Amino acid sequence: SIATEKAGIIKPGVPVITGAEEPQALAVIQETAIQRGSPLTLVAPAHTQHPPLDALPLPLPGWHQRMNAAVALATVQVLQPRLPVSEGQQRAGLTGVNWPGRLQLAELPGGRQVLLDGAHNPAGATSLRAALEEHFPNRRATFILGIMQDKDWEVMCELLAPLAGRIVCVPVGSERSADPALLCAACRRTNPEVNTGTCASLAEAFLQTGTDPFVVVAGSLHLIGEAMEQLHLAANSITDEKEIGRAHV
Repeated sequence: SIATEKAGIIKPGVPVITGAEEPQALAVIQETAIQRGSPLTLVAPAHTQHPPLDALPLPLPGWHQRMNAAVALATVQVLQPRLPVSEGQQRAGLTGVNWPGRLQLAELPGGRQVLLDGAHNPAGATSLRAALEEHFPNRRATFILGIMQDKDWEVMCELLAPLAGRIVCVPVGSERSADPALLCAACRRTNPEVNTGTCASLAEAFLQTGTDPFVVVAGSLHLIGEAMEQLHLAANSITDEKEIGRAHV
């Protein structure tokens, strides 16, 4: 159903580039592209090993970001006849990319680390879990979770709770916020041995976890904006999830 909604933006005769791998979703995109006469470019994991991406370090951690980069490069190639971009410009763009709130690691005084990730749905939680297992395999993080009630928050808790050494569930500053107590219960069902609790706000959660060496804040783009503001990681207040999530899909 999500693929059907996303495929709605496909315009007749306009090229389509996708890195979708899930068979049902890909089938929807392919069918829509055929119906509308839109040339379709499929980007597969093997494309992450093609130049210049094969030997290029990316500022954004996580294997999924290399796939995102491969999709971006494929788009550049499709647009070359109308919008030429040199290989040097491509390299500069990829190595200089900055995506606030997406696996953003903040180093705080005393050596504490806070990882901010706008994992706001199961797919995002899956990517976050994979990135944590890849880059922080031996660290049990304290999770601060705040999720919107219209997301599949039970699945998200099931994905993330097993990685936690401690979990604090908080409300998101929105009427759409899921009840922290429900998030807490879902986390306990998946990981009953972990210390799990709730806080009335993100600020309170930061106070309670002030001595924890590694904290992961996730579950909502709105929450990430609030965290960036409280940690002074943004020049301006970013509390609108649409603002920080403009590039998220």
